[in-house]
Amino acid sequence: MAKVNTSPIKNPMPMQDPVLRARNFDEVTLGYDEQTALAEAMRCLGCKNSPCVSGCPVGVDIPAFIAKVKEGDFEGAYEVISRQSSLPAVCGRVCPQETQCEAKCVRGIKGEPVGIGRLERFVADWHNTYNQSEVTKPQPNGHRVAVVGSGPAGLACAGDLAKSGYEVTVFEALHVAGGVLMYGIPEFRLPKKIVQREVETLRALGVRIETNVVVGRTMDVSDLFDEGFEAVFIGSGAGLPSFMGIPGESLKGVYSANEYLTRSNLMKAYRADSTTPILRARRVAVVGGGNVAMDAARTALRLGAEKVYIVYRRSMEELPSRREEVEHAMEEGVEFLLLQSPTKIHGYVNPEDPRDPHNGFVDGMTCIRMELGEPDEHGRRKPLPVPGSEYRLDVDCVIMAIGTTPNPLLTSTTKGLETNKRGCIITEEQTGHTTLAGVWAGGDAVTGAATVILAMGAGKLAAKSIDESIRGEKA
Repeated sequence: MAKVNTSPIKNPMPMQDPVLRARNFDEVTLGYDEQTALAEAMRCLGCKNSPCVSGCPVGVDIPAFIAKVKEGDFEGAYEVISRQSSLPAVCGRVCPQETQCEAKCVRGIKGEPVGIGRLERFVADWHNTYNQSEVTKPQPNGHRVAVVGSGPAGLACAGDLAKSGYEVTVFEALHVAGGVLMYGIPEFRLPKKIVQREVETLRALGVRIETNVVVGRTMDVSDLFDEGFEAVFIGSGAGLPSFMGIPGESLKGVYSANEYLTRSNLMKAYRADSTTPILRARRVAVVGGGNVAMDAARTALRLGAEKVYIVYRRSMEELPSRREEVEHAMEEGVEFLLLQSPTKIHGYVNPEDPRDPHNGFVDGMTCIRMELGEPDEHGRRKPLPVPGSEYRLDVDCVIMAIGTTPNPLLTSTTKGLETNKRGCIITEEQTGHTTLAGVWAGGDAVTGAATVILAMGAGKLAAKSIDESIRGEKA
């Protein structure tokens, strides 16, 4: 076996030049080639106790797949990953490995951890490029399960059940499968053809996907049982946007990040020939500091904005977005206005229709400077306004990216399905089972907005519990 690569730093990820990429929607990071992947894999020590695995929410055998990469057996590496992950090409791109598997890597103690996410992406992309073999459909076991929502949680649950022989049908409210992977994450971070390739792999396993079905409106959960499904998994996500409640939020030119990104990503407003309406603003303020805020800000740049601001009420240390996304945004020219918060959005009335009181357009935003006070119950220092520090920011578009909650449509129409005060479905921690017999749930519908990989972990947990429940009852 070749000796370990003792370099204390990861092999750099090739990427587009910031000036060029800030004006196109092509993928920013270009991925490792075979030589670079081999060099990075050689940095792995192959630890016997595998601490990295404990940091993976879906339990991928990381040392085993990297060992295959070292051997040049890239298809073998893919097979190892796919035992636990239904979406390796997605996870390799959008998972926060730096706070999960890579955070546990021994190489990170005296240098940078092994680039586990970069290697996962390489392996998945290699498989998608070179593997032409057909997926083997498992032998049916005679049981049927319904999955509500085709986001990461739903797809992970469906994939695991299908591999065990279940007849799985996924019901998706939108016209295309993928959930937040399709509507929420921009093309330049996650190309949609990659998401659809992963979805097609599940279809090859026998998973049926029915789009344009709004469970809670066109049918309810009880209807699924009436149709012969023995269990239901709810992975409907958290797509209801939050607003601040400040004056001016009803003006034209104020978006939730969800709407803005959905118009651009799912409805293809970024294309020159698109008929989807979206404001191509001159100066944009994005309120918030998470990954969604970074996605919205970077999308605004690519839609032609001259200036884009991130307005965040805490400091850079508290900024919740991935460091990589923050760095990419800064490289592309996004300006960070930290320790600041909006208090009012200003507008002017369209002179062509002055009678409509809601027909105003954004014409600036008042912000107030903040300072950090004492830590709250979660240990975060509370931002406090500095009296007399208000100023006006010249913008013509404001995007609110301050969080989302589950849409209450499904829960409000499903008797016996209990939620907490935030509207999240209550489940058993060890199984994902809800308060309603035969119904499981997971992902953002349970936790509120979180990461793709955590949602996948919840889907896998529920799939295991569903399998144990059905096999136990039918034995």
